[in-house]
Amino acid sequence: MTEELKNPPDPAPTFAGKVGAKAARKLKARRNPPPGFWFGLGMMGLIGWAVAIPTLLGAGLGHWLDKHYPATHSWTLALLVAGLMIGCWNAWHWVAKEEKKMRKDQDNDDA
Repeated sequence: MTEELKNPPDPAPTFAGKVGAKAARKLKARRNPPPGFWFGLGMMGLIGWAVAIPTLLGAGLGHWLDKHYPATHSWTLALLVAGLMIGCWNAWHWVAKEEKKMRKDQDNDDA
């Protein structure tokens, strides 16, 4: 059997169906207003701290190692870069997780 026979296409939506879908979208938008300006500013700050803290910890640890265990290379620079990389990975991971959660919520609302 062909695919069309297994899953027949949905009939054209009726006027009442279109009105009902629009009303449902309006009610959903009223229940879940979009996040405001301050929410976005707070998220930017959170991501900034997720990068800044590991970077500063790496620089601090590197500075301590340079003072107590001098070497030919700079521990401060090496651990600063390592902390920055860890912080960027942390921020990317957090943003990806939040995006996945938002897509899941949106898919659940559309269904």
